[in-house]
Amino acid sequence: MSFLPTFVRPLVVICYLMLFAMPALSQQPETSPEDMIRGSVDELMGKIEGRKDYFAENIEELEALVDDSLEDVADFRYIGASVMGRYFQNASPQQRSRFVDTFRQTLIDTYTKGLVTFDYRDIRVLDTQQASRYEDQASVAMEVVAEDGSVYPVSYSLRLDDGEWKVVNVIVNGINLGLTFRNQFDQAMRDNNRDYDAVIDGWAPELAVEELEEGGNE
Repeated sequence: MSFLPTFVRPLVVICYLMLFAMPALSQQPETSPEDMIRGSVDELMGKIEGRKDYFAENIEELEALVDDSLEDVADFRYIGASVMGRYFQNASPQQRSRFVDTFRQTLIDTYTKGLVTFDYRDIRVLDTQQASRYEDQASVAMEVVAEDGSVYPVSYSLRLDDGEWKVVNVIVNGINLGLTFRNQFDQAMRDNNRDYDAVIDGWAPELAVEELEEGGNE
């Protein structure tokens, strides 16, 4: 089972590399969402630069590191419920938990491999950020500059959970990943006659590279 199986591109991998780099900052309630994301860029450079060959030979070590790190920065229960959408309420507690675990594992498996293959020119958090309408919600805008000079906008959605900011969604080049995966879960439920267990067992969402490059609507 894989997450964005053969279509993984540096652009998407970089978005989740930011999550990988955030744990130390996310534990500081006084840190603003913008500062947390900006600080994570520096953390990322220090942890990955010059070590891709090492991690390629020690993939289990990297997977364990990613697993531990994501626990602190991503609200997987919130994300899982959002992806399940209207089907969440009728799912059993066991099915809800199993989907969250499956979603998380597919994420870890794929991005662990992506960490040792991605390439980019620059990652920058924008100096000007849009103010949030709610105190417990925030978005942080940044840009990823590819090697060919293409600039891709990225926006993180965060929510305040027990005094800590948690990432709950990512929008890449206008493609709302949370919404995209929710639509794919809905289609899978339709294709499998609303069989929750079959959908969870076969969960392997896809996002074509052409879709990311062309962009879309939030």
